[in-house]
Amino acid sequence: MSSGESSHLIEDLERLSSAGQIPTSKLQEHAEVVRRNNVNWKSYLQGQMISNDVYLFIEKFDHAKQEERTAMINSNPTLFVKVFRHLMEDISRDQTLQYVLTMLDDVLQADKAKVEIFKDFARKNKENVWQPFFHLLDRDDKFIVYQASRIIAKIACWSKDQMERKFLQSYLVWLKDQIKMPNNEYLLSAGRSLQMMLRINNYRIVFYEVDGVSAIIQVLANKPSFQVQYQLVFCLWCLSHNSTLAEKMNSGNIIPTLADVLSDAVKEKVTRIVLATFRNLIENVEEESVRQEHALSMVQCKVLKHLELLDGRQHQDEDVIADLKYLIEKLNESVRNLSSLDEYVTEVKSGRLEWSPVHRSDRFWHENAAQLNENNYELLKILVRLLDTSKDPLVLSVAAHDIGEYVRHYPRGKNVVEQLGGKQLVMQYMMHTDPNVKYEALIAVQKLMVHNWEYIGKTVDMKQPGFAAGPRRA
Repeated sequence: MSSGESSHLIEDLERLSSAGQIPTSKLQEHAEVVRRNNVNWKSYLQGQMISNDVYLFIEKFDHAKQEERTAMINSNPTLFVKVFRHLMEDISRDQTLQYVLTMLDDVLQADKAKVEIFKDFARKNKENVWQPFFHLLDRDDKFIVYQASRIIAKIACWSKDQMERKFLQSYLVWLKDQIKMPNNEYLLSAGRSLQMMLRINNYRIVFYEVDGVSAIIQVLANKPSFQVQYQLVFCLWCLSHNSTLAEKMNSGNIIPTLADVLSDAVKEKVTRIVLATFRNLIENVEEESVRQEHALSMVQCKVLKHLELLDGRQHQDEDVIADLKYLIEKLNESVRNLSSLDEYVTEVKSGRLEWSPVHRSDRFWHENAAQLNENNYELLKILVRLLDTSKDPLVLSVAAHDIGEYVRHYPRGKNVVEQLGGKQLVMQYMMHTDPNVKYEALIAVQKLMVHNWEYIGKTVDMKQPGFAAGPRRA
């Protein structure tokens, strides 16, 4: 991993593996209660739900101290797996299954190497190690579901052999769905499992392929608690250590979202993880043009201004100080190398349009209108999409204006805009309640309908009702 993998964040990663018994989530709180339960194993024997061998092992194991448990496992690892597999697969009572899974999770937590016992057993019996745990993900009891998920993550991350792709893809899709689930009281547990999984590079690639970044961005955009923010940005930070993924990640609107998280952050650890992720999105990208694009996107999203504010404060964390220095230097460098077209492209791709100077520059449009055709009309399609989806009057005003300027300066612009559905969208804003949106839509429609641009410019401002003062500027 790059130098952006700071000492504090490495400690955070390790804490996920060895973190102890202080409850930090609903799962851990519930587990503390479950550990205090007493299971009547003899009743399961008498009811013929477990064999005598299973009963003798689990009765002794349940009441043994840590050292005794370790000795029992080491002396007969196959029996240990058989007993726990049987209990997981054949006992239906939720309370007992909660107890069994918590006991097993504690065994793995105490010694990571114990995951290999399950792997070896499955290999010898030509089975897959995952099925007993995947089966539990369909249970109604959410504690059972997320305790099973926690064990899956540990086996996947701590085993010498990585999770097979078909099971990996299924599990990561499941985790993605859990973090997106509204009002999920076990969200922190799902986030913790995802943090563990994304420590491994191959797992990062598959998570990106199943559209995991978009899911994280969607949750972060809804302003969750600071702990959820930290966990999910931590996941993005892990992903950004892969240089190929770091180059692609901003296509999912990651930089604007992280900029909002940074500006609202009240906890230093959230600030720290956002800064580290921003650094990776520049430092780990090999393609110069993409590095510049990421840096300019940060500038466009007001990250540089916020960094300068943070830089003026006292920080004890050396990683924060180093990342601030690096980012401020790189963002200032990107501004110095900025062309008007770079500025425009970055602004449009950010979706945060405002009345920056390029929009009103005849020279800019004369020289660059055709650039909106590049990459299969990428920029023009973004403008049309903003007209279709944005509720911000400023964004709508600027987008309508820019479509009008494109039409005015590109000979085939009218046809292209009409084919992309832009003409209809602009026309509907002629009746918008905001006077600036209405004004820019009217001008754009006239550019779409008429060829005499000089005439329009001289007559429309003063003759349209309600526009005597012209449009307000942002």
